[in-house]
Amino acid sequence: MPPRIALTVEQLWQPVPGGSGTYIVELAAALADAGADVVGIAAAHRGDPPADLRLTVPVRHAPLPRRVLYDVWNRLPVPRAEHLVPGVDVVHATTWAVPPTRRPLVVTVHDVAFLRDPGHFTPRGVRFFTRALARTRDRADVVVVPSEATAADCIAAGISRDRIAVVPHGVRVAVPAPEDVASFRASHGLSRPYVLWTGTREPRKNLAGLLAAFEAVAAVESELDLVLVGPAGWGDDADVPPAVRACVHHLGRLGWPDLQLAYAGARAFCFPSLWEGFGMPVLEAMGHGVPVVTSVGTSMAEVADGAALLVNPHDAEAMAAAILRAVGPDRDALGAAGRAVAERATWAAAATRTLDAYDRATARR
Repeated sequence: MPPRIALTVEQLWQPVPGGSGTYIVELAAALADAGADVVGIAAAHRGDPPADLRLTVPVRHAPLPRRVLYDVWNRLPVPRAEHLVPGVDVVHATTWAVPPTRRPLVVTVHDVAFLRDPGHFTPRGVRFFTRALARTRDRADVVVVPSEATAADCIAAGISRDRIAVVPHGVRVAVPAPEDVASFRASHGLSRPYVLWTGTREPRKNLAGLLAAFEAVAAVESELDLVLVGPAGWGDDADVPPAVRACVHHLGRLGWPDLQLAYAGARAFCFPSLWEGFGMPVLEAMGHGVPVVTSVGTSMAEVADGAALLVNPHDAEAMAAAILRAVGPDRDALGAAGRAVAERATWAAAATRTLDAYDRATARR
């Protein structure tokens, strides 16, 4: 009999689902393709998630709105996941929203951002994350993490290594027709070659560092633009230096099809985040054969697996030099190396390793 999995999918209804939303949709589909009987768990909602984050598995909704459900889950032993999904074999909490259960429990920890800098979150958020971490530490049979970097953070937070399973994300890209890329560029006024950045704007993304580096790049290569893609987040947004204001394009959040066009049209991709749990944009750019510049000593370097130019994210001059290499002499070699890395990163492989984690969780019981 295929395992019956209760998978929390509430993240898809968040205002900014982010990379966790992509993870949930892709993993759920890959698990189902691998033969698992996957059922989503969510709070009460009137509408559906965004069109590009629609699930291919059924969803059971608790009779409580998100905020109430999260508080109840963190404080009381009800409603248990098995009440929402009868006959479940394993419960998998894909974010910090961890439902109570008496069944084997797997929790995905994408990162422990709130421990690194609590000031970047509301006091209510820090309390919720702290309680969820404690419940994960006390009750999870297996903790799934996307990278060795996050595994190290979890160990430092008190989760034993023998309960951690490192399951790197997969990536799915579309290869658009050249005429579609040209149409996308024309519609957004992107007539010149451009360096791309994607993400939700927040301090750890280091947009200020990228803009300082791009100002240095523009002094050498004046026919190059910088394109920023992603929704507004929180914290102070980086100011664009006056010298490059005409070269910086803010496109906001793009749906998945347009995001593929943005990647495909880029000359290079720069993602100098100070830290990430995984850094999916690096893998997405590589999937399009776009050369990548990213931060040394981070999970993104781990994801790049030797196929990116790695720089100190605090060193604007080094970043600028790497960008110039990526758009110039090293472009073809970097693009080919990155594409080879991305081709090995499949959601099918992630599903197989996640199913192994479920077996480990069951065995611990």
